[in-house]
Amino acid sequence: MISRKKGVPQAQILHRKLMELWQRGQSEFCEVRGSEIHGRGVYARCFISREKRIIEYVGELIDKKMSERRGLSQHAKSLKTGDAAVYIFTLSKNFDIDGNVPWNTARLINHSCAPNCEAWVEGRRIFIHALRDIGPGEELTFDYGFDVDTFEDHPCLCGTPECVGYIVSREQWPELDARVKAKNGKRG
Repeated sequence: MISRKKGVPQAQILHRKLMELWQRGQSEFCEVRGSEIHGRGVYARCFISREKRIIEYVGELIDKKMSERRGLSQHAKSLKTGDAAVYIFTLSKNFDIDGNVPWNTARLINHSCAPNCEAWVEGRRIFIHALRDIGPGEELTFDYGFDVDTFEDHPCLCGTPECVGYIVSREQWPELDARVKAKNGKRG
């Protein structure tokens, strides 16, 4: 099929758009390798200075209703297959980004209780920035910021001295501590 714009075939336009998306999901600063934290991870190819923009978290812009449906479906699939669970990233009050696309390298950045990166929302885009200087070969990590209400669904394997055992946002660590103590029959 030929596009109405200057006789360019639709397939060519689609290919160009997909190549642009692929490029946005790549970075000269990092690469994917096996990870002790979880399957695969993203590692620094070179020295990365503090606050450096490393890579964009790309994917499909979806509304909250779609995000909820996909999140539940992806989580159910992960329980059956053991694969990584959900790549949906909160963007705003109304929208999220579903990063479950093959050109999204950043989706493979693992969680850590002592992260060296953080996500910055800029308009309708999400970029991963260095929290501190990162050495070549170091695994890139950020705090996934999961809610304490679902802590049992998300055990943490980061292995850092700071690890609290579950993937829960740092702000909720006191609440997590109280819930874990209550679950284990201990008083705070």
